[in-house]
Amino acid sequence: MNKIAVIDYGMGNLHSVAKALEHVGRELNEQVEVIVTADSNVIAEADRVIFPGVGAIRDCMAEIRRLDVDQIVKDSIHSKPVLAICVGMQALMGTSEENGGVECLGLLDGVVRYFGDDLRGADGQRLKVPHMGWNQVSQSRDHPLWKDVPDNSRFYFVHSYYVEAQQQGMVTGTTNYGHDFVAALADSNIFAVQFHPEKSQTVGLTLLRNFLMWDGTM
Repeated sequence: MNKIAVIDYGMGNLHSVAKALEHVGRELNEQVEVIVTADSNVIAEADRVIFPGVGAIRDCMAEIRRLDVDQIVKDSIHSKPVLAICVGMQALMGTSEENGGVECLGLLDGVVRYFGDDLRGADGQRLKVPHMGWNQVSQSRDHPLWKDVPDNSRFYFVHSYYVEAQQQGMVTGTTNYGHDFVAALADSNIFAVQFHPEKSQTVGLTLLRNFLMWDGTM
C-alpha cells in the first residue's frame, strides 16, 4: 500500500489533489491510500507527503504554526518524498513580500517576490496580476518527476507572487511572465512547484504519477 498524506491546514484545494492522486494510482494498478489530514502521527506513517496551499501567505503561515504543521513538514523532509504545491512551495522559503512581509518556514534558501503592479511583457504590453492560466515550463535540469513530461509543457498557474531561489542549483524549471521565475525546484527529497499539477491535465497527472513512484533520490 502506497500511503500519501495530503497536509490539511485549511489552505489548499485538497479534494482535487486527492482525486488526482487516486486516479494516477489506479492507472498504475497500485494500491494507493490518500489521506487528507493534519494529524502528525498519520503523516509520520505515510510513505509520501503533499504540502499544498492557496491564498494569502500570512493566513497560511498562521494556520501552519497554529496546527504545528511547520514541525510536521520539517520532520517529513528528512524522511520521505515531499511535493509542495503553489503556496506550499512559497511557505518553504525564508520570507515573503506578501502582506507587508511574512516570515516563512526557512527550509529552503529563497524569498518570495511580488510580480508588481506594472508588470510588462517583452512587447511592452501590461500583464495582468495574478498570473493566471496556462504557461510553459522550461526544465532547467533532469529530475525523476520530469520523466515522460516533455520540456516546455504547459502547466496551470494561479499566483501573484513567485519564488526567487538563492541557490540556482535547486531550480529545476522556469517560466516566463514578464520575466523568468522559478516554476519548480528540488532539494534532496523535496520537489516544489508553483503551478498546480492537479489542474494541469495530462502532464500534471504524469508528474503526480512520477511522484508516486519516486524514492526521494535525485
